[in-house]
Formats: sequence, C-alpha cells, structure tokens
Amino acid sequence: MITLHGSEGVVAEGQACAAQPLPAHGTWLDLNDPSEAETALAEAATGLKVPPRAALSEVQNSRRLNRRRDAFYLSTPMVSFRDDDLTLRPLGFVLTPERLLTVRFQPLAAFDTVKARQAERDGPASSVETFLALHEELIDRLADTLETMSDELDSLSTRIFTFDTSANGNGRRDGAAPKRRDLALRRLLRAIGRRGKALAKLRASLLGLGRILPYVAGEAEGWLKPEEKARFESLRLDVASLDEFETRLSETVQFLLDATLGLINMEQNNTFRVLTVVSVIGIPPTLMASVYGMNFKHMPELDWTFGYPFGLAVIGLSALIPAVYFKLKGWF
Repeated sequence: MITLHGSEGVVAEGQACAAQPLPAHGTWLDLNDPSEAETALAEAATGLKVPPRAALSEVQNSRRLNRRRDAFYLSTPMVSFRDDDLTLRPLGFVLTPERLLTVRFQPLAAFDTVKARQAERDGPASSVETFLALHEELIDRLADTLETMSDELDSLSTRIFTFDTSANGNGRRDGAAPKRRDLALRRLLRAIGRRGKALAKLRASLLGLGRILPYVAGEAEGWLKPEEKARFESLRLDVASLDEFETRLSETVQFLLDATLGLINMEQNNTFRVLTVVSVIGIPPTLMASVYGMNFKHMPELDWTFGYPFGLAVIGLSALIPAVYFKLKGWF
C-alpha cells in the first residue's frame, strides 16, 4: 500500500501513484507492507533507495543510522500497540529536506493520526515537520502503553501481597485449596512473564527512537529551523524520561517475580513440613509395634489377658503425643 501526502492531505493512494510521476507538492510517501512493484514505483518516483525489510531489521547501529548525501536512512523496531500482542516489526524512515519516505510492516495508529491531521490541513506539511509529528505520536503512544503497564503491575502487586498461601480465604484449609493456590500462582507467573516480555519490546522501541532523534538533530542541523531543533530536543527529553520510567517498571517486574517465587517456595515448604511431621509422628508407633513384634520366648505381656489392648493403647498413645505436641507448636 502506497500513500502520498502533501500540504493539502492525500495526493495519491494505492495504485494511483503508478499512473503519473510524483507531484511536486508531495512531501510524504508512506509504504505499508509494500510489494516489490510498489517498492520499485516508490524508488522511481522519488529517486531514493527503499530499504528492504531485511535491511531495516539489522541490529547494528551503523545499519540503523546512516547518511547518504542529503538523505538519512533510519530504522527502529516498533511495537504494534495491540493489547493482545505487542509484536515488534521494523519501521524505516528515509528523510531528505524535501521528502519523507516511511516503510512499515504493520498498521500504526500514529500514522493514521498524522494523516488525519494533514487531511484537515491542521498538520505538518514539510518532510521534517511530518517526521517530527510521527515521532511525537509514536512517543505519546509508548507513554500511554507504559502507563497502562504500570497500572497492571500495581494490580498484580496487590494480588501477590494479599495472596493467602495457607488457607482458603476464611482462615481454614479445605481439600481443594492447594490446587487453587497452585493454579493462582501459575497464573501470576504467566501474567508477570507477559508484562516482562512486553516491557522488553517497548524498551527496544524506545531505544530506537532515542538513537534516531539526536542523530538527525546533529547531522541535519544545517537545514533545521530553530523551532524544529527545539522540538527535537523536547522529544529527546521525552524519550529519556520514558526510558527511566520503563527501567523502574522493569525493576518492579523483577521484584514481583521474586515475590511470586517466594510464595511458591513457601507453598513447597508447607508441603514438606506436613510430610516431615507425618513421618515423625509415625516413628514412635512403628517402634512400639516393632518391640511387640519381637519373637522372644519370655515376654511378660504374652501371657497377660490385657496384653493385646495394652499394646494397641501404647502404639496409639505414642502417635498421639507427638501429634498433640506439633499441633501446640502450630506446625500443622
């Protein structure tokens, strides 16, 4: 999909660009998941090299930020901003004093917003102004996503630190409580893992934008207006503040992960404690039964009428005494 924008909004869209050369007043050419034919068309219309997806996916800084004469070739990974899946896909910019060429492989609401503003004649017209407007919208959406993530982590924190590892919510155990606690802990772990994965992707996008802005501001200083330089600096500071905020959220994710693992350890310790108490309680009865199971000829209780009930009573008492002791100690 090719969309050409000028100072008065959409100049040409889709295959309409193929019928005629690029109009002189067209400043922004947006390629959304372009085909080979559309890429060739954009290159013929602008005289600029359209970077392929493989080149935009390069991780080296020298490949993501480079200059060819008056054209800047820039790329960054960008999240999809979908609640269900923050997929990372490459986003490319080719910036010249006259034109801006963008290459993307997913729908981005920031682009739609800037296009709507241009259609209403309330948005930027020049290539640099369009470039700045796109970055402002992308940064705003990254900020909104991080704020939503912060609220979700606060909710998870409440769930973790009000989690009852020993009872069913009424202070008493029941047969199904261990299964419910195990399921709840698994859900907490998965939720924390999803947030951690999403934060890593958001950080990749922030780092990419944080490298692009100062690079362009420094390299293109000769043809930037004073107000554009101020906007570049403002965006750079916004990215820096979001980067700090994301770092704090990442630390929160790690803290919540440690807390959840601590709850799991407590649950495992409770299980081992019960098994230990049961095994200790079973030792004295086993000892007494072993004593009365010895095959000696002269054992006083063998000829005693109440020897059998007495043996059973001793075995039961030997189990009851440690059970009462552990109960008083609160071990179970």
